[in-house]
Amino acid sequence: MKKILRILRLSLTLTLAAVLMLAAPLMAAETLMMATTTSTDDTGLLDYLAPKFTEDTGLELRWTATGTGKALKLGETCDVDVLLVHAPSAEKKFVEQGFGDTRTEVMYNDFVIMGPKSDPAKVKGKSVAEALAAIRKNGATFVSRGDKSGTHQAELALWDKVGGGTPDKEKWYVSTGQGMLQSIAVATEKNGYVLADRGTFIKYEADNKGNPPLVVLVEGDKVLFNQYSVVTLSQKNCPNAKHALAKQYSDWMASKKTQKLIGDFKLMGKQLFTPNAK
Repeated sequence: MKKILRILRLSLTLTLAAVLMLAAPLMAAETLMMATTTSTDDTGLLDYLAPKFTEDTGLELRWTATGTGKALKLGETCDVDVLLVHAPSAEKKFVEQGFGDTRTEVMYNDFVIMGPKSDPAKVKGKSVAEALAAIRKNGATFVSRGDKSGTHQAELALWDKVGGGTPDKEKWYVSTGQGMLQSIAVATEKNGYVLADRGTFIKYEADNKGNPPLVVLVEGDKVLFNQYSVVTLSQKNCPNAKHALAKQYSDWMASKKTQKLIGDFKLMGKQLFTPNAK
């Protein structure tokens, strides 16, 4: 009798193990795939927020970090489920053209013009228009991302406002086609100027133990405002995207709890992003 009971217990144990193995994939967290800009990744913001998102929702967030132009293209071709980007005019066009469903503003920082401490073009403290005009006049090295990212689009708009067009044919204008930290590295090597978002500058500053080769020389101009938004994809254009999960992520980013988390995210005691969901 005891032998029979042992056999029954063993059989039940094996059956339960088999059931759990079959159920494991079903119990795994659903995954939401996001395309985002390099600044949210480089600064560590997403690594900070993602575990909290999983804790609150049971969903796993994965992302690919690239320029906003490429991120929008990934949304257009339905290769991701949701976007976190920072090129308002391009985002609005994306929605108007039928590729996006909703656009929710969630946070902002500002752009800054970085350059060497020696400041060869003497731009420190000037307005953006005055600074770019001085860089052009002096033929000082200026490094552009050249990758259709949100930062690159903002830079092109600034050259347009100054007048004279983008100096992309000039020898002193260097286009990298790379991300923000890589472009900053090129500007450091060439002792040049570069436009960057403040969050990435703070990360660069922290990586250099508070004494970076390039420093902020131009800031505070109202044209340097840098808005970040969550964009959900069109259900008509991307019927197979995880629209309900994308909406859940958008709502979570705009929630009071997450807005506080964004505001609390700091490096060297400095705030990298300011929450502004309405």
